[in-house]
Amino acid sequence: MTSSRTNPEGPADPEGLTGSAAWELLLPAVSAPARTRGRSLQAALREAVRSGRLAPGTRLPSSRDLAADLGVSRGLVTEAYEQLTAEGYLRSGRGAGTWVGGAVRAARPRARDLAPRSPGARVDFVPGTPDLSLFPRAAWAAAQRGVLAESPHDLLGYPDPRGLPRLRTALAELLARRRGVVADPERLIVVSGVAQATALLGFVLHARGMRTVGVEDPGSPQHDALYASAGVAAVPLPMDDEGLAIGPLRTSGVRAVVATPAHQFPTGIAYSARRRAQLLDWARSVDGLVFEDDYDGDFRYDRAPVGALQGLDPEHVAYAGSVSKSLAPGLRLGWLLVPESLADEVVERKRTMDLGHPTLDQALFARFLERGDYDRQLRRCQRAYRQRRDTLVAALEEHFPGAAVTGIAAGLHVIAELPEKYGPQDDFLERAASAGVAVRPLTAYAHARAGDAVVRLVLGYAHLSPGRIRAGVRLMADTRPPDGL
Repeated sequence: MTSSRTNPEGPADPEGLTGSAAWELLLPAVSAPARTRGRSLQAALREAVRSGRLAPGTRLPSSRDLAADLGVSRGLVTEAYEQLTAEGYLRSGRGAGTWVGGAVRAARPRARDLAPRSPGARVDFVPGTPDLSLFPRAAWAAAQRGVLAESPHDLLGYPDPRGLPRLRTALAELLARRRGVVADPERLIVVSGVAQATALLGFVLHARGMRTVGVEDPGSPQHDALYASAGVAAVPLPMDDEGLAIGPLRTSGVRAVVATPAHQFPTGIAYSARRRAQLLDWARSVDGLVFEDDYDGDFRYDRAPVGALQGLDPEHVAYAGSVSKSLAPGLRLGWLLVPESLADEVVERKRTMDLGHPTLDQALFARFLERGDYDRQLRRCQRAYRQRRDTLVAALEEHFPGAAVTGIAAGLHVIAELPEKYGPQDDFLERAASAGVAVRPLTAYAHARAGDAVVRLVLGYAHLSPGRIRAGVRLMADTRPPDGL
């Protein structure tokens, strides 16, 4: 078929009607009975314009060329062009040919955005998101330029499924220095965040015959779904003031358990030294595994962070972390450090899952680590988040006298128990939502969800400016029902 040209007055599909997809639209039309062939051709052209298969500005073949390609009379094509021009679908000019008009805007399907958000909220206290405006764009761009300039061509090939040796070496040094981890680069796997680390372990445990894994209750609801995707059921285990309750753990029958000992999510406590020792004793006694999710271990504001549990027994603890709280969750970049007994199986599962993490991203992050940019980013975030936590605590004291803030001074969220007069909890949450405040109660993270007379809130603050924090707390305080009701 004769190639089409583009009308300079508007955008065009460079393939035009000569593109196979658009051309094939007309084939059923010209196969119609002779008495309906003209109307069928017009309908097919009209639908091609409406659907966007022929974009505004696309130059159409001449009536002679199109007729020859379709095997129909030139008059049939000429009549179709004239009819659609009269309707406004096409335009024509003397010596300029025929093209798709700009008046018709095709109803092209649009992809939906299913990213988690709180639509319509004036202030969003839902935890889990850092301040994305703190992302170090200039330093990241400089690192990217450096990587593209210095990297050999073979960097773009399939990588070691564990990750680039350069990045694993830099990560091992970082984790040993900042988190007290026993970090062997040969047992360190670069993953797409802690979510992928969890799924990898789930598949390996399932292959070893395990069908259950213990999870903290309350705890992150994501663990349940991730293990379920690997065929492993989550067994909720209660917490006490020191951490995961050891009695229920021992009687549960599980041989693997997920824990957040540095800063338990969502209660905000740090496991006591005694409970950490008991948890490791349990793991040794059943030849089991503790999966340590160190989701925000770098952010402690009142003292140095507690070292990772993995450093006390690297053969019974798998350790995972990511840049989701320190840089941005959209990077999908994390790490998993596994016991030697699991390393080969996890690496093979990683290989079959995705053939390895993107190499340019790995090289970029390695350079970021090597040059000290990541340490500077952690210090920057720590200063900002500490200020915001202080702002939130002060605002709660001002607007909710008698409110109790529990948990250690760490991380990106606090637990706030409000005075009794603001309850019951379900009523308070309904009033807060009406005021435009998105907030979640502590019970939302428990396996047995129920209403509560006392209002206990999990308040995320890292992504909010101090001004928004104060405004949000004031809005919640204004939701108190009139006295006597």
